[in-house]
Amino acid sequence: MPDHQFVLTLSCADRPGIVSAVSTFLAHNGQNILDAQQFDDVETKKFFMRVVFTAADLAVELKALQTGFTAIADRFGMDWQMRDRANRRRVMLLVSKSDHCLVDILYRWRTGELEMIPTAIVSNHPRETYGNLDFGEIPFHYMPVTRENRREQEQAVLKLVDDSNTDLVVLARYMQILSDEMTARLSGRCINIHHSFLPGFKGARPYHQAHERGVKLIGATAHYVTRDLDEGPIIDQDVERISHRDTPEDLSRKGRDIERRVLARAMRHHLEDRVILNGRKTVVFMD
Repeated sequence: MPDHQFVLTLSCADRPGIVSAVSTFLAHNGQNILDAQQFDDVETKKFFMRVVFTAADLAVELKALQTGFTAIADRFGMDWQMRDRANRRRVMLLVSKSDHCLVDILYRWRTGELEMIPTAIVSNHPRETYGNLDFGEIPFHYMPVTRENRREQEQAVLKLVDDSNTDLVVLARYMQILSDEMTARLSGRCINIHHSFLPGFKGARPYHQAHERGVKLIGATAHYVTRDLDEGPIIDQDVERISHRDTPEDLSRKGRDIERRVLARAMRHHLEDRVILNGRKTVVFMD
């Protein structure tokens, strides 16, 4: 980022004067708008906005901007946040045996594509499962799960989230169903990835099931986690066509690739404050 940038995201009931109030406030406080996107949902009658701005003439502290904007937010009944884009969000990665998403996330983080601070890698499989995979200085926590210890394990994970000041939890092919209590604690800050066959092909070996049914399209969905299994607000999706020539192994290989890129895009959208919840859906301001 060439300048020190801030980002404002908001949602509220749609009414005249919102854009004017926001832009006027920023201008009066010496800020220059670099990018602005907005959306009016005619069905829910809600308004959504994302603004990236930087100081033009006056050096105003973020806290002062937040305090000053509160009056406008109260007037329009906004759900909003304003933050410094230089402050990277802290992300915890939960993973099971399949490591393709984990490897991809770590690569994109190290190359700067995903601007974040990894706080921990948590797995229900031991460290040896991942061979020579380089975690660097990221702490690794082996937290096995059984039917008997599930609640205690989840409490330990949540404590780790709190102790590490984690902002976002990513289920990078973490093959465990989270409890209602845990999903409630992580509401709006936990992202999951799954293949698009659900609920058509449940259980083990979904790509083999899909091959047996002769599907012509496979895909993946990244969404926020809720108590409704794999039905949370969708952030990103992608698909790929296949043919009768594709084997179950081909489907699995192509499926892994789709899962990697869909999860990475969903994470980037969240980290860049491009996603705003809209009931059971999301508004995603694309770059």
